[in-house]
Amino acid sequence: MEAPIPAENTNAPIRDNDGPRINEDIKAKQVRLIDETGQNRGVVSIKEALAIADNAGLDLIEISPQTNPPVCKVLDFGKYKYEIQKRKNEAKKNQKVVNIKELKLRPAIDVHDYEVKLKQAKKFLSQGDKVKFTMRYKGRELSANNMGKEILDKIVEDLDTVGKVDSAAKLEGKQMSMIISPL
Repeated sequence: MEAPIPAENTNAPIRDNDGPRINEDIKAKQVRLIDETGQNRGVVSIKEALAIADNAGLDLIEISPQTNPPVCKVLDFGKYKYEIQKRKNEAKKNQKVVNIKELKLRPAIDVHDYEVKLKQAKKFLSQGDKVKFTMRYKGRELSANNMGKEILDKIVEDLDTVGKVDSAAKLEGKQMSMIISPL
């Protein structure tokens, strides 16, 4: 028969392992304390800091553990976690995800097909996406790969108003690829 598991304090905030240390988890003997009003109380003992936090009905949170002594703040832990999550979401919302669109070509491409690919590339670049041009070679076309290089150079020339070369054309096996990013 297993030993019973002791009941935990259900009012105590649950701390993530990657989050800041709170209340009794703080191991330092002395801390630099910032109280609930935001005033610096200076260096105090951990017991005194915990008593101040307890009197305010809030938690003692280790804000900067790498300093000596660590900086602790008297805050509501739930509100603190909410503010951090809110900042993370705001940063995530402001970042731009860049997609890479791929356009595949052949060395013997017709004029109309080339113009269609060019139009698609301009559309992708205007939307803020990068465009990867892949020139595929079959059979003996590989021995005359300068034809494909000339077409990729013409693409760079035609797209110089809307994009710039991110990585120049290079031959990898049976295909030559190049990436163009928007200006």
